[in-house]
Amino acid sequence: MEPEAKTIPALLARRATRDRDLQALVTLDEAVTYAEIDDMSAALAARLVADGVVKGDRVGLLAPNGIQWAAIGFAVMRIGAVLVPLSTLLRPPELLAQLTTANVSHLVTAAEFRGRRYLDELEEASPGLRAALGAGTRHPAAPSLRRVWTTDGVPAAGVPLSLVRALEERVRPADDLVVLFTSGSRGAPKGVIHTHGAALRAVASGLEARCIGPRERLYIPMPFFWTGGFGQGLLTALVAGATLLTEAKPEPASTLELLQRERATLFRGWPDQAARLAAQPGFAEADLSSLRDGSLAPVLPPERRPDSGARANLFGMTESFGPYCGDRLDRDLPPDKFGSCGRPFDGVEVRIVDPESGRVVPAGEQGEIWLRGEHLLRAVCGRLRSSVFTQDGSYPTRDLGRLDADGYLWYSGRLDDMVKVKGASVYPSEVEAALRSVDDVNQAFVVEVSDNGAPREIGALVITDASIEDVRGAVKSRLSAFKVPTRWLLTKDPDVVPMMASGKVDKPALQRLLLSEAVLA
Repeated sequence: MEPEAKTIPALLARRATRDRDLQALVTLDEAVTYAEIDDMSAALAARLVADGVVKGDRVGLLAPNGIQWAAIGFAVMRIGAVLVPLSTLLRPPELLAQLTTANVSHLVTAAEFRGRRYLDELEEASPGLRAALGAGTRHPAAPSLRRVWTTDGVPAAGVPLSLVRALEERVRPADDLVVLFTSGSRGAPKGVIHTHGAALRAVASGLEARCIGPRERLYIPMPFFWTGGFGQGLLTALVAGATLLTEAKPEPASTLELLQRERATLFRGWPDQAARLAAQPGFAEADLSSLRDGSLAPVLPPERRPDSGARANLFGMTESFGPYCGDRLDRDLPPDKFGSCGRPFDGVEVRIVDPESGRVVPAGEQGEIWLRGEHLLRAVCGRLRSSVFTQDGSYPTRDLGRLDADGYLWYSGRLDDMVKVKGASVYPSEVEAALRSVDDVNQAFVVEVSDNGAPREIGALVITDASIEDVRGAVKSRLSAFKVPTRWLLTKDPDVVPMMASGKVDKPALQRLLLSEAVLA
C-alpha cells in the first residue's frame, strides 16, 4: 500500500483509476467494477450529505452482504462519516442498545431480510420512534438518532459531486473510520473504534500471510458487519486490488456454483462451511481447479491438503482489526512450529506478561497476551482510555499464550475461561484443538459444566459423523486424562451450536445444552 493511500477515499480513487474495469465485488446475481462502485458510492454520498450527514456523524448500516451494502458503506466512509455495521441477527433490544452505545445519528436498514422487517421491530420495541423521527424530533430509546432510511430509500436529491470531493480531501488517516461491535461469549457487546490509517495498515500487514495479491478472486462469506467480512473481505479486496466473491445467504449448492462460475482462487470461509461444501453432492465432480493453496483444506484435492497443524492459525481480534499474527497459508510451518499461530506481523508488538503484575515473562512461559502498535483500536465507545490501555499504551487482550524463542505465538485460551478440574488447569481451546485434529471431526466446542454444585466437568459439542467411542478414543491419545471431556454431545448438524448475534458461541447456552442433552462418558 503506497504512502498516499491511507484513507478510504484515497483507495477508492486509486482503484477507480488503475483498476477501473476490474470486478470489485461479485455475488450470485450481480457484479460491479471498481469504476462502478466508485460512481455508485459517490452518488450516494452526495445524497447523504444533502440530507444532513457530515464528517464525524455515525451512520448505522443494517443489511445483508451485497453490492448495495458496499456502495452505502463506501459512501459513508469516503466523506469522513463513521460507519457502524450492525448485525442482521440482532434482536430489537440488542439493536437499540448498539444504536445508543455508538451514538448512531443516521440509520440505513434493509426493509426486510430473512423474513424480518427491522423498522417494524424497532417500532414495536420503542413505540413512537417513527413518529418522533418523522416530526424531526428524537426518541428516548435512541436519543442520538435523527434519521432512518431503508437501503433503497436514501433521498434522491444530492449535493454537487464537487462538494463530495472537497469532503474527501479533508479525510485524514487519524479520522475515525468504523465502530465494530464485538463481545466475548459472555460479555456485553462493545463498540471498537478504528481509524482509517490503522485499519488499512492492519489489512495491508496481513496480505502476504493470507496469500492475497492483485487480481485475486477471494471468496469470503463472512457478513460485512463482522471484522472477518468487513476487514478481511471488503477492505482486503480494496487494499489488494482484488475481487471479492460473497453471498448474503451462503448455502452449499449456491456456494459451489459461485466458486466454479467465478473461478475463485482462494476460499477463506468458515472451516465448518468448507466441510459442508466438501460433503455436498456433486462436489467431487465440481471444477475447483482455480483454487490455490492457502484455501481451507476441505475444498482442496486430497493430495494438496496440509497435515493437521501444519499451516499457521492466523490469530487476531476485532481490536486488532483482524489477524495480527500468522505465516503464509500456502506453505507448511517448520515441523517444530506445527500448531502455532506464526509470528506477529509488522506494526504490532506482542508481549506475554504475568496477568497479575504485568511483568514480561521469559520465552516459552505462558501468560496474558498484550498488544501494542499502530494497527490497534483507537478507543472503545463509552470507556476511558485508562480502562482500555495500560500506561505504556498496551492493550491487554485477556488471551493466554506464549512466545517461543523464535518469536512464534502459541495460543492457550482465554484468561477467564480456564477451568480447574480436580485441581489441574484445563483450557477449553486446547481441548477443542485436539478434537478438531481427529479425523471426521468438522468442528468442536468445549466448555466447563457444573450441575447443582457437583464438581466441574469438561463438556464437548462435536460436529461429526463419528461415534463418541471413536472420537473419545482418538482424543485420549492426544490429551492428558483429566483434559478429556466427560460430557459429550455429537451431531451432524452445525445449526445445533448456540450462537450470539456477534457470531460467537453462546457459552452459557452451550453449558445448558450440554447439561440437558449430553451423554456422560
